Amino acid sequence: MASNRHLGRIIALQTLYEQEFRHDAGDATADVGDILARNIQRYKAYVEDQAFIKRLVLGVAKNTEKLDETLQPLAPEWPVNQIARMDRTVLHIGLWELEHGQDVPPKVVINEAVELAKAFGGDNSSKFVNGVLGTFYRQHIEPSAAASDAKPKKAAT
Repeated sequence: MASNRHLGRIIALQTLYEQEFRHDAGDATADVGDILARNIQRYKAYVEDQAFIKRLVLGVAKNTEKLDETLQPLAPEWPVNQIARMDRTVLHIGLWELEHGQDVPPKVVINEAVELAKAFGGDNSSKFVNGVLGTFYRQHIEPSAAASDAKPKKAAT
C-alpha cells in the first residue's frame, strides 16, 4: 500500500499542477474533477486507493487559500506567488495531509513531500520543502503531541 500511496501522491501532484497551470493560463474548462478522473484512469491498473487520491486532491483544491495563509509565515522571505508552482503544489499537498491525514504519520508525509520535490522540483526544492514542512511540524504538530502525552492517564482499577 505504501508504494500505492506514493503513486497516488504523484497523481494528485500532476492533477493539481495541471489545474492551476490551466487556470492561470485562462483556460475556463480546467476542472479539477475532470483532470483527476483522467489521471486516475491513466493509472487505474496500478492504483488501489482511489479514495485517498480524491480526498487529497479535492481537499487541497478546496483549501488552497487557507493553505497559502498557512504557508506564508512558514517561508516569510518567499511570497507565496513567488514560490515555484511545483514547489507550492508539493507544499499544499504536504500541509493538507499534515493537517487532515489521519492514517499517515507526519514524518512519512514530510518524507513523501521531499521525495516528490526531488523528483519533480528544482535543485533545491527538496531542501526547501523539507524546511517548510519541518517548521510546520515543529510549530503545530509536535506541541500538540507533547501536550497529549503530558496528560495524566487514568489509573486502571
